[in-house]
Amino acid sequence: MSASPPIRHIPSGWRRLPTLLWGLLAMWLGWQVFEWAIWHAVFAPDLTACQALQHRGACWGVVAEKGPQWLWGRYPLEQRWRPALALLAWGTASVGLASLAWRRPAPGRPAHLALAVCAALILWSVAFVLMRGGWSAQPWGLPGAPRVPADQWGGLPLTLLVATVTLLASVPLAALWAWGRQRGPRLWRWVCTLCIETLRGAPLVMWLFMAAFMLPAVWGPEVDVGLLPRVLMVTVPFSAAYMAEIFRGALAVVQPAEEEAALTLGARTWQVQWRVVVPQAWQVALPSLTGHAIGVLKDTALISVVGLHELNGSMGLSLNGDADWRPFFLEAYLVIGAVYVALGLSLSALGRQLERRLPSGL
Repeated sequence: MSASPPIRHIPSGWRRLPTLLWGLLAMWLGWQVFEWAIWHAVFAPDLTACQALQHRGACWGVVAEKGPQWLWGRYPLEQRWRPALALLAWGTASVGLASLAWRRPAPGRPAHLALAVCAALILWSVAFVLMRGGWSAQPWGLPGAPRVPADQWGGLPLTLLVATVTLLASVPLAALWAWGRQRGPRLWRWVCTLCIETLRGAPLVMWLFMAAFMLPAVWGPEVDVGLLPRVLMVTVPFSAAYMAEIFRGALAVVQPAEEEAALTLGARTWQVQWRVVVPQAWQVALPSLTGHAIGVLKDTALISVVGLHELNGSMGLSLNGDADWRPFFLEAYLVIGAVYVALGLSLSALGRQLERRLPSGL
């Protein structure tokens, strides 16, 4: 039997060599990014200075020059105070709801939660009315607000509007489909399964094209439904199909013995569902729902293919129509991407906080 070769021990200094090389590479890449993004960058909206860079540095002046078009889209220039107030209302409502996740549990929390939800719905409704307009009087000294068609909405307000309405409206539909597929009668189970699998079996872009071009042909010219409502008629059930599977998986976690025990103690069926099943299922589904909400926010960029220019679509529209600033697409995409990352991180932080608060009785 031959002897095994001796084991060679690598000196500790050589073991640190890969870490040192990766560190040097990271420092070099960091310097290159710093040099391009800050050291040689142009921050003023100076087209001549940006063109003189020849892409050796970033031209952040494109943000100052085209940023308002990215933010508001094709909304009329003299009426942009309305989407600004709408964003303020949406932000106030969202911050008010999110602040409940960071508060300590206290007596009367359900009442405070119901009040906060009602206030948020009112603010969201006010924001929608401001965006839509349609009055010529001047109440409280404010200027008149002529009606602006939804086809002219765009930018960040349209992104938040589509994402918010899609998520809120898909919750009850998803809960109905999930309950029907998991615990409903056989016929209703087949109907729910057919709806879910059909919607999930085709890409969202296909459904958007059908809503934009096929529905008007089916309805005929006598039925006038705007493009934005038709898009929401697609995004809401599409989101509900994926959300229903999240709810169905969460419902499967709840043991039937717990429901039977509650019924034995004299609770009614709706009380068992509301007090036993829903809290446990919601806690299990929350991490997946957070990821789904982030996905819906990013999927709003797809509505630009049917003519609604949200944040990303407004950026593309503004640069495609201007040959001078068109070469600086990279800087524009980096800024738009940073906005999406910030919104996604906010949703992720809110989801993690809710996960920590739910067991303590939020």
